[in-house]
Amino acid sequence: MTRQLHAFALSPYCRKVRLALAEKGLGVDLVETKPWERPHALVRLNPAGETPVLVEEDGTVVVDSMAICEYLEEAYPDVPLLPRRLDARAEARRLVAWFDGRFRAEVTETLLDEKVMRRMRRDGGPDSDFIRLGAANLRAHLAYLSQLADRRNWLAGEALTLADFAAAAHLSCLDYIGEVDWEAYPAAKTWYARIKSRPAFRTLLSDHVPGIPAAAHYADVDF
Repeated sequence: MTRQLHAFALSPYCRKVRLALAEKGLGVDLVETKPWERPHALVRLNPAGETPVLVEEDGTVVVDSMAICEYLEEAYPDVPLLPRRLDARAEARRLVAWFDGRFRAEVTETLLDEKVMRRMRRDGGPDSDFIRLGAANLRAHLAYLSQLADRRNWLAGEALTLADFAAAAHLSCLDYIGEVDWEAYPAAKTWYARIKSRPAFRTLLSDHVPGIPAAAHYADVDF
């Protein structure tokens, strides 16, 4: 049995796990899944019917993106994605929670859900008020990310961590649909260009969602 990841291409949580797997050099077969359809294969593995779900070669099933990332840290420690120092590790986890929680609620959930997911779920048209709110929130978050990127080598400190992958996972989904004004935030753009050029990012850049073409610059590591 090969390692499998049940995932949806434009899910930032799935993308975070994919980046962690690739950075650690762990091969995986992607099982493309539409969680809103609650396919039997997904619900059997995770009764909540949510992605991502990792199925290891020995049959071990791990559910939830952060649980998967923590599992990978413990099971495959040769390429660490959390710092050794406790304070630095806490900062990395804080930023993962920031992007997976606050950024998701204030930005991804509005822009991506309104512009893409509602159409895919056949759940009516987008709400323009939500889109305007999500765009305003995105500008505020990009300003914060720019501050971090300007003061630090990577978002959580000196080393690349899961914090960078969490941020990049959300922003790459928005970049796919052309929602990020990188030119207005040069420090954020420089950080994203660095992470976008890593080998681990290649599978994300080759993503194709039927009926939703990627922005022209999406796969260009030099923008």
